[in-house]
Amino acid sequence: MKELLSSTAFIVVNKELAKNIGLKETVLLADLISKEEYFINNGMTNGWFFNTEANIHKDTTLTPYQQRKAIKTLKEHNIIETKRMGVPAKQHFKINEEQVVKFLNNKSLSNSTTINNNKEIILNNNISIKEKFINQVMYFDYPKEMKQDFIDYWTEGVKKMRFQKQATFEIKLRLSRWSKNSAKWDKPKNIGTSKLDKQIDEWQKAKELLEKT
Repeated sequence: MKELLSSTAFIVVNKELAKNIGLKETVLLADLISKEEYFINNGMTNGWFFNTEANIHKDTTLTPYQQRKAIKTLKEHNIIETKRMGVPAKQHFKINEEQVVKFLNNKSLSNSTTINNNKEIILNNNISIKEKFINQVMYFDYPKEMKQDFIDYWTEGVKKMRFQKQATFEIKLRLSRWSKNSAKWDKPKNIGTSKLDKQIDEWQKAKELLEKT
């Protein structure tokens, strides 16, 4: 999702989303997603983050009135939640990732399901729970190999996949932690390999020196 709706030095507007919810709403959502990524990278764990009218205006040029209208529309579509928190109170936002994916795919999601011949649960839009999980993971801007490892791990299981057995499971937060842990896991391995190679080189040079003397 980040690669489709990011906001850094410029704003990327997804055309399909703009058709469904409006241009100003899509611009605001892109800015909120960018802000959410910033807070995730700085330790946010509960999904809530704050942003101000002044900051949104600076980043998007949307006036306070346009922002309020766009926020109302996004809330009506259940794409975002808002509440005032803190001292002094600030407007906080939470993005409903599943609802964003729904509008990006332009497909209707509901609770009704069927079961195919392989005993796999199918949603009424003909996308299995596993396929839906994979599609959501693939929206994020992480290395493909890392995302595949993440998918392979969390979709293990027969009656229920591993991610379904969790009390709560936010893909965005889990992927962020997985990425950070992967970096930690790889670092010692690389360092160890480097030291080993250096020791082998030194041993080889010593051996050659002994052979000459």
